[in-house]
Amino acid sequence: MSIKLAIVMPAYNEQDCMADVVKIWSDLLDSEFASEETRLIVVNDGSKDNTGKILDDIQPLYPKLIVIHQKNGGHGNAVVHAYKKAVEIGAEYIFQTDSDDQFIPEDVKLLWEKRHQSSFILGYRQVRHDDPFRLLITRILRYSMFAVYGTFIMDSNIPFRLIEGNFLRKLLAQLPNPVPFAPNIFLAIMAKKAGEELFNIPIVHKERATGEVSIRKMKLLKVCWQSFKELLNFRLTLNEKIRNVKKQQPVQV
Repeated sequence: MSIKLAIVMPAYNEQDCMADVVKIWSDLLDSEFASEETRLIVVNDGSKDNTGKILDDIQPLYPKLIVIHQKNGGHGNAVVHAYKKAVEIGAEYIFQTDSDDQFIPEDVKLLWEKRHQSSFILGYRQVRHDDPFRLLITRILRYSMFAVYGTFIMDSNIPFRLIEGNFLRKLLAQLPNPVPFAPNIFLAIMAKKAGEELFNIPIVHKERATGEVSIRKMKLLKVCWQSFKELLNFRLTLNEKIRNVKKQQPVQV
């Protein structure tokens, strides 16, 4: 049986909620997709706490759980690794989220209902529970993207997105190398420019109950400047990449 849906998530130092998050998303697969073949792929991005051990300990309890351990390469690197694994196992649809327990799994259905209307669907944190500095940076990035690309996306980096598997394969093949700091932004831009309706569906965003945000204040400002420069450079090759995405033949990632 082919895999209908793979949920993918990066994980870094989430020992306090990791077991609960795996259970929550595994329960969603078992309840909402009981008749389908599904997988939950978690990439442990070199966590310094017990996240990796917890994942290994609970893996036998969840037959659909795939655990991948890698050296710390950052959130974006872990996300791309998870995407590539989902594409490799032939998932028809891939849903990406984070492991910090800030989203409600039931909201996946809001995106799932639109899957026949678009190959790339985004959620949108209409009420976002993050610190004011992070919210300001996000707003600046949103309007910077509009200035550079003429593309307005409400929440381009949101870790709550549903992507058709073959379309994701094409997008991944066009990502810059090395992987940019925030690859989800690049994927959203390419999808929008390729003509996909992203929908920007309002979803619930919860306050973080455990762990700590790994990027704060000046470090956040630094990586946002890095992302902006990466986006400027990407603009030079965007038209060619969009042509490649629109091609019908399969590609290797």
